[in-house]
Amino acid sequence: MKTDVSFLKVPKANVTVYFEKPDKLKIKNEKGISFVPKGAVSINLNNIISGNKFTVIDAGNSMVGAKEVKILKLLPEDDNNNVIFLTIYVDEKNEVIVKAKTTTKDNGTYELDMKYGRYLEYGLPDDVVFIFNAKDYKMPKGITFDYDEASINNKTADKNNDKQGRIEIIYSSYIINKGVSDEVFK
Repeated sequence: MKTDVSFLKVPKANVTVYFEKPDKLKIKNEKGISFVPKGAVSINLNNIISGNKFTVIDAGNSMVGAKEVKILKLLPEDDNNNVIFLTIYVDEKNEVIVKAKTTTKDNGTYELDMKYGRYLEYGLPDDVVFIFNAKDYKMPKGITFDYDEASINNKTADKNNDKQGRIEIIYSSYIINKGVSDEVFK
């Protein structure tokens, strides 16, 4: 797991990601802590979409990297839904989502980019990049980190670089359908 947030010094970490359908997610770092924004718990798009009704608008085709994709805009039918707007980029040939942009009421806008390879037949990515708005992020009280004081105090820093945080998880392997103890998620 690689974390790139302008005001934090976070080393690369070997993590184990646990997931149990429909919405249990745990990222475990054996040698420290991992910075994961609140919106990252929805890394699984099924968590966003399942149980909710959306109006789907075909927005045509485009390219994501070298892949031609179908663009779909999803608008929630329930005004109380936390998701305001969702755009997904679908690789129709392989039936997977390669990119998603989500705008929420509580967690701002974030983006997922997914690359597939070895586990494509399961619809599981080899690489997930989570991009989020870090401009107004405040660390919880009592948490200590190695802050990058220069980027916090430098008022002339490039405004665009300070606004986005980036977390990349590169999966070395998956264990599929083995079951996970409820204790893992506590």
